[in-house]
Amino acid sequence: MAPTASSSELLSIAGALELVLERVGPLPVERVPLEEAYGRFIAADVAAAIDLPPFPSSAMDGYAVRSGDTPGTLSVVGESAAGRPHSGIVRRGEAVAISTGAVLPEGADAVVPIEVVVREGDDVSIAEPTGADAFVRHSGSDIACGEEMLVAGRRVGPAQIGAAAAVGLGTLPCRRRPRVAILSTGSELVQPGGMLGPGEIFDANGPMLRAALRTSGAEITRIPTAADTREEHRAALERALEHDVIVSTGGVSVGEHDLVRDVGFELGVHEVFWRVAMRPGKPLAFGIRDRALLFGLPGNPVSTLVGFELFVRPALLGLQGAHNPRPPFRSGVLSEAVTRLAARDDLIRVRAIRGDGRQTRLAPLAGQQSHQIAVAAQADGLALIPRGSGGLSAGTEVDYLPLHG
Repeated sequence: MAPTASSSELLSIAGALELVLERVGPLPVERVPLEEAYGRFIAADVAAAIDLPPFPSSAMDGYAVRSGDTPGTLSVVGESAAGRPHSGIVRRGEAVAISTGAVLPEGADAVVPIEVVVREGDDVSIAEPTGADAFVRHSGSDIACGEEMLVAGRRVGPAQIGAAAAVGLGTLPCRRRPRVAILSTGSELVQPGGMLGPGEIFDANGPMLRAALRTSGAEITRIPTAADTREEHRAALERALEHDVIVSTGGVSVGEHDLVRDVGFELGVHEVFWRVAMRPGKPLAFGIRDRALLFGLPGNPVSTLVGFELFVRPALLGLQGAHNPRPPFRSGVLSEAVTRLAARDDLIRVRAIRGDGRQTRLAPLAGQQSHQIAVAAQADGLALIPRGSGGLSAGTEVDYLPLHG
């Protein structure tokens, strides 16, 4: 990743995000079987293939009648059940027993619920007048054939799958899932479940990123951890760069063993930016090679988490054609005073306290250093404390980013 010169003027969070999104283009379209489409993004507007409902039907169990015949006593001449419509015409003085969802017989214009009638043998007595269209679901009243039903850029959830199934669609046009490689770097890292030696730590970033990527729609490849040698970094990055997105952790600062940027440069990665005016996560690097996006996140776990939510997740959503891939910041008020940094925006871990219809209160957690992932595990969100002099008092309105569960 071609190293850029150090500068006292750091890139803003908003500026860095724009540079990322400018380089994100939607991935190709593929037809996805309906039962596999959950969580995918619609690639093109989808129209209803039929009227829904496809025929006039009953909203209740009861009797299909001509509204002009009510009140009165009518002769029951047949039944219309779901999937077995009545074949005849309802004439004056007649009624047809009907089930919820069954076809409304020709000639009938209303349904009288079974609860309000009295049936004796083949006759049914209706005491009150029934208006035309009562308890009738008209053809196309949900959506008409040819009308837009699903919009490009919308994420597919259960309701979207239900709507597509209801009009008979077996597949949906979706963007291909981004293929993402995770690479943890550092000779000190041991996989969870192993045994620690002197000076070693467990790799928290790899499992954390895998979980975060699953909620972002990615297809995930875990590259084996790269020790702090150029040979291991080069082999790992060469393999990782075969993917759409590479998320590495560690090795992006200025130490002797921080090799990601230099080795990336040797492999043809063009560095777009390095260092962002934020805490935690300042030494964050972003570069590209052809269409591959490389995010070099800092090694401290909270820095990794913040960098992912601010930049990596939006890029993944953009690749899938999301209508608005930017981080979904909300508004809340601080429950206590906080200090500010003069030159960097601060993303502090908070508990989001909601109640009695008032604005969400944001309670800062004790322990805001970038290595304190156990503290971050208690947080509901990241409150954005803008740079400046002095502090912010309790009750100040700020933006916060909910953390994904």
